[in-house]
Amino acid sequence: MREVTVRAEDLLVRFGPVTAIDTSTFEVRSGGVTAVIGPNGSGKSTLLNAIAGLVEPSAGTLEVGVSRRRLSYVMQATKVNENLPVTVREVVTMGRYANLGAYRWMGADDRAAVDRAMARLEITSLAGRHLHDLSGGQRQRVFVAQGLAQDHDLLLLDEPLTGIDLITAQAIDEVIHSETREGCTVVMTTHDLSEARSADYVILLSGRVVASGAPADVLSERHLVEAYGPSLLHVEAGRVFLDDPAHSPAQRRHSHERSIHAESDRTDLHGE
Repeated sequence: MREVTVRAEDLLVRFGPVTAIDTSTFEVRSGGVTAVIGPNGSGKSTLLNAIAGLVEPSAGTLEVGVSRRRLSYVMQATKVNENLPVTVREVVTMGRYANLGAYRWMGADDRAAVDRAMARLEITSLAGRHLHDLSGGQRQRVFVAQGLAQDHDLLLLDEPLTGIDLITAQAIDEVIHSETREGCTVVMTTHDLSEARSADYVILLSGRVVASGAPADVLSERHLVEAYGPSLLHVEAGRVFLDDPAHSPAQRRHSHERSIHAESDRTDLHGE
């Protein structure tokens, strides 16, 4: 039995009168990939924000067994100011800021970590390109590389495979699984049932945790009907198909805009 990196007991997350995650209990096992899946608006991004410490539980407990400095979070809704002349290498280098602190300069180890992250995502040749000149798939590689550049034991990824080409998705998927081989725990949100089935563990959300555990146990017809509702679920010859009009599989998925602003802006942590 693997150790536990995240443990929630009767977790409740509310934003004013709105309940984002109703009373839920679950665990994230160490060293594997945990897929968080559920319909649009089910609380997936909120759950990652809570694990990252960006939102506080309204009730219950949420224990994270790694230091905040060893937690790396690649958010879904990073917005890019198109007028900001930031290069790929500069964006990836931002991943080292958590390790540098307020006053330390970049050293050889920091530059090496940036080089490794860029090489793993195959974006070294893009180092001097401006972010706003890149395709959506290239940008996704850059932001995942930024997350890898930070020293981490827990990697949170909000829909890392959504809205990108197949080759990029395969490259990022390989990096995700190589992280676990190095002992890192990965928690990623997804709308893709096949991605969830290939994970080590699954958390199924629908405003609360419907089920959590091994994919074969969680992604049953009964649990999926409970999470998605019969209007979104089709069962044919024993196979389950999800029909979520906001999120289609593979290359037909909608794309989420990421961005960085020179000026300060407010980040919506409440939505999906």
